[in-house]
Amino acid sequence: MATWFLVIIYLAFISLGLPDSLLGSAWPVMWPEIGSSVGSAGLISMIIAGGTIVSSLASGRMIRAIGTGKITLFSCLLTAVSLFGFSMAPSMVWFMLLAIPLGLGAGAVDAALNHYVAENYQAHHMNWLHCFWGIGATMGPIIMAGYIAGENSWRGGYTAVAIIQLILVVVLLVTLPLWKRVAATRESSQPEHVETEQQSHTSLPVRVLNIRGVMPSLLAFLLYCGVETTVGLWGASYLVGTRNLSAEVAATSISLYYAGITFGRLITGFITLKVQNRLLIRYGQWVTIAGGIILLLPLPSTFSVAGFVLVGLGLAPIYPGLLHETPTRFGKENSAKLMGYQMAVAYSGTTLIPPLFGILAARAGTGAFPIVVFVLLVLMLLSAETVNRLLLKPHKLGR
Repeated sequence: MATWFLVIIYLAFISLGLPDSLLGSAWPVMWPEIGSSVGSAGLISMIIAGGTIVSSLASGRMIRAIGTGKITLFSCLLTAVSLFGFSMAPSMVWFMLLAIPLGLGAGAVDAALNHYVAENYQAHHMNWLHCFWGIGATMGPIIMAGYIAGENSWRGGYTAVAIIQLILVVVLLVTLPLWKRVAATRESSQPEHVETEQQSHTSLPVRVLNIRGVMPSLLAFLLYCGVETTVGLWGASYLVGTRNLSAEVAATSISLYYAGITFGRLITGFITLKVQNRLLIRYGQWVTIAGGIILLLPLPSTFSVAGFVLVGLGLAPIYPGLLHETPTRFGKENSAKLMGYQMAVAYSGTTLIPPLFGILAARAGTGAFPIVVFVLLVLMLLSAETVNRLLLKPHKLGR
């Protein structure tokens, strides 16, 4: 039952990825129709991100109050209603209003599902979970492109994705009783005395932000999502503006970068059956730095494509690995609240770091891109290794 139920969770993560890439793919034909400007997409994106941060911070309390199943059901329903609203919105004001529930729904379901899988399934499922997010994010533009080309209507694309979300809502409603049953079954099958890295020191209640290793772990999440989004958003501009590659080659390079993340997580899911999460996170960090070095060096432009692929492959195991380690590192009793904090910090990195690089690029040019990416990657490595160092010396460090 638990294995088949996991399929539903995978489908939920596909639905989480579907709306993420719709706005960017449809915006070139959207903004003239609604009488907006080309730069207004950034405002909608920031409102969505703000909603995800708020709901992520509240997710720990909501999980304890109503459970993961109901949160997932209500969040998907909220997302579906918002997407239907997008398909009918007549002006920019409506898009800004509808972006609020869209972000709230996305953040809540993201934190809730990550917490559920981290507590009830093994590490390879977490990697595959985020691989399915990549499938959803890839399908979104394909669906939108089909409607724009066939019916010359971006509204049809939003409607189609909203219908997919509603179908998932029906599936979630039917399977709602299974969430607690599967969790109880998984918990009863685990050893009775499983000690986490934090439980060996004290059982006293603490604020999660005061737990040893939490702050550098949150910094790692901030840097990861910041660098992942920065590479995806500004990589093509760097290849065209600084490396003098064609727009087609640049776009292909970014596609290969995202393919590296998606398929890297698929492969990593199998590797976790033999290799510990902590080692995979470390290996991924070093692969990203190797890709960053290739981008830094004055090599022929074609090597830049290889650099992007390496960065994508290296990033693949880091985010799901860090998420899955949360209950083990910081205690199951803290994981629900901390998962929400991690999601909020991650979305903050997504929201803040790419625009900051945009300001830098406007003044210094896109040539600063590989330097910034390399610095972010090194800082992410240092943050992750700081967590490992702190948790390996419990006798010297209190909470």
